[in-house]
Amino acid sequence: MNAALPDVSLTDIAPRLSPLAWVGMQGIDLPVTVAESGYRRELHARADMQVDLPAPHVKGIHMSRLYRLLDALGQGEALSPTGLRLLLQAMIDSHQDCDTRRARLRLNLTLLVQRQALVTQGLAGWKSYPVCLDAFLVRGKFRCRVQVTAAYSSTCPCSAALSRQIIEQGFLKDFGRQSTVNPADVAAWLHRHGTLATPHSQRSEAQVAVDVAGDAQTLGILTLIDHIEQAVGTPVQTAVKRADEQAFASLNGQNPMFVEDAARRIEAALSHYANPGVHVRHLESLHPHDAVAWAASMPEGVSV
Repeated sequence: MNAALPDVSLTDIAPRLSPLAWVGMQGIDLPVTVAESGYRRELHARADMQVDLPAPHVKGIHMSRLYRLLDALGQGEALSPTGLRLLLQAMIDSHQDCDTRRARLRLNLTLLVQRQALVTQGLAGWKSYPVCLDAFLVRGKFRCRVQVTAAYSSTCPCSAALSRQIIEQGFLKDFGRQSTVNPADVAAWLHRHGTLATPHSQRSEAQVAVDVAGDAQTLGILTLIDHIEQAVGTPVQTAVKRADEQAFASLNGQNPMFVEDAARRIEAALSHYANPGVHVRHLESLHPHDAVAWAASMPEGVSV
Protein backbone atom coordinates (compact mmCIF):
# COMPACT_ATOMS: atom_id res chain seq x y z
CA MET A 1 0.00 0.00 0.00
CA ASN A 2 3.00 2.29 0.46
CA ALA A 3 4.30 1.73 -3.07
CA ALA A 4 4.37 4.75 -5.34
CA LEU A 5 1.54 4.70 -7.85
CA PRO A 6 2.13 5.74 -11.44
CA ASP A 7 0.71 9.06 -12.66
CA VAL A 8 0.90 9.09 -16.45
CA SER A 9 -0.60 12.58 -16.61
CA LEU A 10 2.74 13.79 -15.19
CA THR A 11 5.20 11.29 -16.61
CA ASP A 12 3.87 10.90 -20.15
CA ILE A 13 4.12 13.53 -22.84
CA ALA A 14 1.04 14.51 -24.84
CA PRO A 15 1.07 12.74 -28.22
CA ARG A 16 0.34 16.03 -29.95
CA LEU A 17 1.79 19.22 -28.52
CA SER A 18 -1.18 21.58 -28.48
CA PRO A 19 -3.02 23.57 -25.78
CA LEU A 20 -6.66 22.85 -24.89
CA ALA A 21 -9.29 25.51 -24.23
CA TRP A 22 -11.17 23.64 -21.48
CA VAL A 23 -10.77 20.30 -19.72
CA GLY A 24 -12.77 18.97 -16.78
CA MET A 25 -15.97 17.18 -15.81
CA GLN A 26 -19.71 17.47 -16.41
CA GLY A 27 -22.75 16.26 -14.50
CA ILE A 28 -21.29 15.98 -11.00
CA ASP A 29 -24.02 15.46 -8.37
CA LEU A 30 -23.79 17.42 -5.14
CA PRO A 31 -25.98 19.21 -2.59
CA VAL A 32 -25.92 23.01 -2.51
CA THR A 33 -27.53 25.50 -0.17
CA VAL A 34 -29.49 28.52 -1.36
CA ALA A 35 -30.27 31.13 1.29
CA GLU A 36 -31.84 34.50 0.44
CA SER A 37 -34.99 36.57 1.07
CA GLY A 38 -36.06 34.43 4.03
CA TYR A 39 -35.52 31.24 2.03
CA ARG A 40 -33.00 28.58 2.97
CA ARG A 41 -32.97 25.12 1.44
CA GLU A 42 -30.52 22.41 0.51
CA LEU A 43 -31.00 21.42 -3.13
CA HIS A 44 -29.65 18.83 -5.53
CA ALA A 45 -27.37 20.32 -8.18
CA ARG A 46 -25.45 19.08 -11.20
CA ALA A 47 -22.08 20.71 -11.67
CA ASP A 48 -19.81 21.16 -14.68
CA MET A 49 -16.29 22.39 -13.93
CA GLN A 50 -13.30 22.95 -16.19
CA VAL A 51 -9.93 24.65 -16.37
CA ASP A 52 -7.80 25.50 -19.38
CA LEU A 53 -4.72 23.50 -20.33
CA PRO A 54 -2.38 25.95 -22.06
CA ALA A 55 0.80 23.89 -21.53
CA PRO A 56 1.02 21.87 -24.77
CA HIS A 57 3.33 19.19 -23.37
CA VAL A 58 1.13 18.31 -20.35
CA LYS A 59 -0.83 15.13 -21.04
CA GLY A 60 -3.79 15.84 -18.72
CA ILE A 61 -5.18 17.82 -15.80
CA HIS A 62 -5.86 16.56 -12.27
CA MET A 63 -9.56 15.65 -12.24
CA SER A 64 -9.52 14.49 -8.62
CA ARG A 65 -8.22 17.87 -7.46
CA LEU A 66 -11.17 19.61 -9.07
CA TYR A 67 -13.63 17.10 -7.65
CA ARG A 68 -12.35 17.54 -4.10
CA LEU A 69 -12.48 21.33 -4.39
CA LEU A 70 -16.09 21.17 -5.60
CA ASP A 71 -17.02 19.13 -2.55
CA ALA A 72 -16.62 22.28 -0.44
CA LEU A 73 -19.80 23.67 -2.06
CA GLY A 74 -21.79 20.86 -0.50
CA GLN A 75 -20.78 21.61 3.09
CA GLY A 76 -23.78 23.82 3.95
CA GLU A 77 -22.50 27.31 3.23
CA ALA A 78 -24.96 29.26 1.08
CA LEU A 79 -24.05 29.91 -2.55
CA SER A 80 -22.67 33.40 -3.14
CA PRO A 81 -20.57 35.21 -5.76
CA THR A 82 -17.71 35.40 -3.25
CA GLY A 83 -17.78 31.68 -2.60
CA LEU A 84 -17.89 30.87 -6.30
CA ARG A 85 -14.93 33.13 -6.99
CA LEU A 86 -12.89 31.49 -4.23
CA LEU A 87 -13.64 28.07 -5.70
CA LEU A 88 -12.58 29.16 -9.19
CA GLN A 89 -9.36 30.63 -7.86
CA ALA A 90 -8.63 27.40 -5.98
CA MET A 91 -9.21 25.45 -9.22
CA ILE A 92 -6.61 27.59 -10.96
CA ASP A 93 -4.15 27.43 -8.06
CA SER A 94 -4.42 23.64 -7.98
CA HIS A 95 -3.24 23.46 -11.59
CA GLN A 96 -0.20 25.69 -11.62
CA ASP A 97 1.81 22.77 -12.95
CA CYS A 98 -0.45 22.93 -16.03
CA ASP A 99 0.02 26.70 -16.45
CA THR A 100 -3.75 27.09 -15.91
CA ARG A 101 -5.07 30.66 -16.02
CA ARG A 102 -8.81 30.13 -16.48
CA ALA A 103 -11.58 28.27 -14.66
CA ARG A 104 -15.32 27.96 -15.10
CA LEU A 105 -18.19 26.38 -13.20
CA ARG A 106 -21.81 25.71 -14.13
CA LEU A 107 -24.46 24.64 -11.61
CA ASN A 108 -27.87 23.40 -12.71
CA LEU A 109 -30.47 23.14 -9.97
CA THR A 110 -34.18 23.49 -9.34
CA LEU A 111 -35.43 26.00 -6.80
CA LEU A 112 -38.56 24.87 -4.92
CA VAL A 113 -40.65 27.75 -3.64
CA GLN A 114 -43.98 27.68 -1.81
CA ARG A 115 -46.49 30.07 -3.39
CA GLN A 116 -49.73 31.27 -1.82
CA ALA A 117 -53.05 31.01 -3.64
CA LEU A 118 -54.36 34.25 -5.15
CA VAL A 119 -57.42 34.53 -2.89
CA THR A 120 -57.88 31.60 -0.51
CA GLN A 121 -56.17 32.22 2.81
CA GLY A 122 -53.91 29.44 4.05
CA LEU A 123 -53.81 27.66 0.69
CA ALA A 124 -50.40 27.19 -0.91
CA GLY A 125 -48.44 24.84 -3.12
CA TRP A 126 -44.90 24.20 -4.30
CA LYS A 127 -43.55 25.62 -7.54
CA SER A 128 -40.25 24.74 -9.19
CA TYR A 129 -37.91 27.09 -11.04
CA PRO A 130 -34.98 25.73 -13.07
CA VAL A 131 -31.82 27.72 -12.34
CA CYS A 132 -28.46 27.73 -14.11
CA LEU A 133 -25.44 29.47 -12.56
CA ASP A 134 -22.36 30.19 -14.66
CA ALA A 135 -19.19 31.51 -13.03
CA PHE A 136 -15.91 32.30 -14.82
CA LEU A 137 -12.50 33.45 -13.65
CA VAL A 138 -10.25 34.38 -16.56
CA ARG A 139 -6.86 35.94 -15.81
CA GLY A 140 -8.17 37.49 -12.62
CA LYS A 141 -11.46 38.75 -14.07
CA PHE A 142 -14.56 37.24 -12.47
CA ARG A 143 -18.01 36.96 -14.00
CA CYS A 144 -21.13 35.39 -12.51
CA ARG A 145 -24.36 34.93 -14.48
CA VAL A 146 -27.69 33.65 -13.18
CA GLN A 147 -30.37 32.21 -15.46
CA VAL A 148 -33.88 31.32 -14.26
CA THR A 149 -36.95 29.93 -16.01
CA ALA A 150 -40.42 31.00 -14.88
CA ALA A 151 -43.77 29.76 -16.20
CA TYR A 152 -46.75 32.04 -16.82
CA SER A 153 -50.02 32.15 -18.76
CA SER A 154 -50.48 34.23 -21.90
CA THR A 155 -53.78 35.21 -23.50
CA CYS A 156 -53.59 36.19 -27.17
CA PRO A 157 -54.72 39.83 -27.76
CA CYS A 158 -55.78 39.06 -31.33
CA SER A 159 -57.86 36.09 -30.22
CA ALA A 160 -59.42 38.23 -27.47
CA ALA A 161 -60.42 40.93 -29.99
CA LEU A 162 -61.94 38.37 -32.36
CA SER A 163 -63.87 36.77 -29.50
CA ARG A 164 -65.24 40.14 -28.39
CA GLN A 165 -66.43 40.81 -31.94
CA ILE A 166 -68.40 37.54 -32.03
CA ILE A 167 -70.03 38.36 -28.69
CA GLU A 168 -70.80 41.89 -29.90
CA GLN A 169 -72.41 40.56 -33.07
CA GLY A 170 -74.47 38.06 -31.07
CA PHE A 171 -75.69 40.80 -28.76
CA LEU A 172 -76.68 43.08 -31.65
CA LYS A 173 -78.53 40.22 -33.32
CA ASP A 174 -80.68 39.69 -30.23
CA PHE A 175 -81.05 43.31 -29.04
CA GLY A 176 -80.23 45.48 -32.06
CA ARG A 177 -83.88 46.31 -32.86
CA GLN A 178 -84.75 47.41 -29.32
CA SER A 179 -84.64 51.10 -28.45
CA THR A 180 -84.18 50.34 -24.75
CA VAL A 181 -82.66 47.37 -23.04
CA ASN A 182 -83.38 46.08 -19.55
CA PRO A 183 -80.12 45.59 -17.61
CA ALA A 184 -81.46 42.33 -16.16
CA ASP A 185 -82.04 41.03 -19.70
CA VAL A 186 -78.49 42.02 -20.68
CA ALA A 187 -77.09 40.25 -17.62
CA ALA A 188 -79.11 37.14 -18.42
CA TRP A 189 -77.93 37.22 -22.05
CA LEU A 190 -74.29 37.56 -21.01
CA HIS A 191 -74.72 34.69 -18.58
CA ARG A 192 -75.90 32.45 -21.43
CA HIS A 193 -73.82 33.78 -24.31
CA GLY A 194 -70.72 35.42 -22.80
CA THR A 195 -68.70 32.46 -24.04
CA LEU A 196 -69.94 32.47 -27.62
CA ALA A 197 -66.21 32.71 -28.28
CA THR A 198 -63.24 32.60 -25.92
CA PRO A 199 -59.68 33.78 -26.57
CA HIS A 200 -56.97 31.17 -26.49
CA SER A 201 -54.42 31.10 -23.69
CA GLN A 202 -51.42 28.90 -23.16
CA ARG A 203 -48.75 28.04 -20.68
CA SER A 204 -45.66 30.08 -21.44
CA GLU A 205 -42.16 30.39 -20.09
CA ALA A 206 -39.57 33.10 -19.68
CA GLN A 207 -35.89 32.26 -19.55
CA VAL A 208 -34.00 35.21 -18.12
CA ALA A 209 -30.29 35.67 -17.45
CA VAL A 210 -28.46 38.53 -15.72
CA ASP A 211 -24.97 39.23 -14.45
CA VAL A 212 -24.49 39.32 -10.68
CA ALA A 213 -21.91 41.62 -9.10
CA GLY A 214 -18.91 39.84 -7.66
CA ASP A 215 -19.37 41.60 -4.32
CA ALA A 216 -23.12 40.89 -4.01
CA GLN A 217 -24.19 39.26 -0.74
CA THR A 218 -26.39 36.69 -2.50
CA LEU A 219 -27.13 35.53 -6.02
CA GLY A 220 -30.55 37.23 -5.92
CA ILE A 221 -32.38 34.30 -7.52
CA LEU A 222 -35.74 34.78 -5.76
CA THR A 223 -35.74 38.53 -6.34
CA LEU A 224 -35.11 37.98 -10.06
CA ILE A 225 -37.99 35.48 -10.25
CA ASP A 226 -40.32 37.93 -8.50
CA HIS A 227 -39.43 40.67 -10.99
CA ILE A 228 -40.28 38.36 -13.89
CA GLU A 229 -43.61 37.23 -12.45
CA GLN A 230 -44.66 40.77 -11.55
CA ALA A 231 -43.81 41.93 -15.07
CA VAL A 232 -46.01 39.37 -16.84
CA GLY A 233 -48.77 39.54 -14.22
CA THR A 234 -49.98 35.97 -14.80
CA PRO A 235 -47.60 33.49 -13.14
CA VAL A 236 -48.93 29.93 -13.14
CA GLN A 237 -50.62 28.82 -9.93
CA THR A 238 -50.24 25.77 -7.70
CA ALA A 239 -53.11 24.91 -5.31
CA VAL A 240 -56.38 26.64 -6.26
CA LYS A 241 -60.04 26.71 -5.33
CA ARG A 242 -62.77 28.20 -7.50
CA ALA A 243 -62.22 31.70 -6.15
CA ASP A 244 -58.51 31.48 -7.02
CA GLU A 245 -59.28 30.15 -10.50
CA GLN A 246 -61.69 33.05 -11.07
CA ALA A 247 -59.03 35.51 -9.92
CA PHE A 248 -56.55 33.91 -12.31
CA ALA A 249 -59.05 34.19 -15.18
CA SER A 250 -59.41 37.88 -14.33
CA LEU A 251 -55.63 38.38 -14.39
CA ASN A 252 -55.46 36.76 -17.81
CA GLY A 253 -58.29 38.96 -19.08
CA GLN A 254 -56.49 42.09 -17.86
CA ASN A 255 -53.11 41.03 -19.27
CA PRO A 256 -53.46 39.82 -22.86
CA MET A 257 -50.01 39.67 -24.45
CA PHE A 258 -48.25 38.64 -27.58
CA VAL A 259 -44.86 37.03 -27.16
CA GLU A 260 -43.35 40.40 -28.12
CA ASP A 261 -45.29 42.11 -25.32
CA ALA A 262 -44.04 39.62 -22.75
CA ALA A 263 -40.40 40.02 -23.81
CA ARG A 264 -40.63 43.81 -23.63
CA ARG A 265 -42.39 43.79 -20.25
CA ILE A 266 -39.75 41.58 -18.72
CA GLU A 267 -36.89 43.52 -20.30
CA ALA A 268 -38.28 46.77 -18.85
CA ALA A 269 -38.47 45.18 -15.39
CA LEU A 270 -34.76 44.29 -15.56
CA SER A 271 -33.43 47.78 -16.32
CA HIS A 272 -31.35 47.84 -13.13
CA TYR A 273 -29.62 44.51 -13.88
CA ALA A 274 -26.35 44.10 -15.76
CA ASN A 275 -26.50 42.51 -19.22
CA PRO A 276 -30.08 41.20 -19.01
CA GLY A 277 -31.10 38.62 -21.57
CA VAL A 278 -34.71 37.50 -22.11
CA HIS A 279 -36.09 34.56 -24.08
CA VAL A 280 -39.84 33.97 -23.94
CA ARG A 281 -41.78 31.07 -25.41
CA HIS A 282 -45.55 30.75 -25.80
CA LEU A 283 -46.55 27.10 -26.22
CA GLU A 284 -49.37 27.90 -28.63
CA SER A 285 -52.79 26.29 -28.22
CA LEU A 286 -53.84 27.57 -31.66
CA HIS A 287 -50.78 26.22 -33.52
CA PRO A 288 -48.65 23.07 -33.27
CA HIS A 289 -45.57 25.31 -33.00
CA ASP A 290 -44.37 27.85 -30.43
CA ALA A 291 -44.11 31.63 -30.63
CA VAL A 292 -40.77 32.99 -29.37
CA ALA A 293 -39.03 36.30 -28.79
CA TRP A 294 -35.68 37.51 -27.48
CA ALA A 295 -34.63 40.75 -25.85
CA ALA A 296 -31.05 41.32 -24.80
CA SER A 297 -28.55 44.07 -24.10
CA MET A 298 -25.73 41.71 -25.11
CA PRO A 299 -24.27 41.56 -28.62
CA GLU A 300 -26.26 39.69 -31.24
CA GLY A 301 -25.56 35.98 -31.26
CA VAL A 302 -24.67 35.77 -27.56
CA SER A 303 -26.93 33.35 -25.73
CA VAL A 304 -28.98 34.55 -22.77
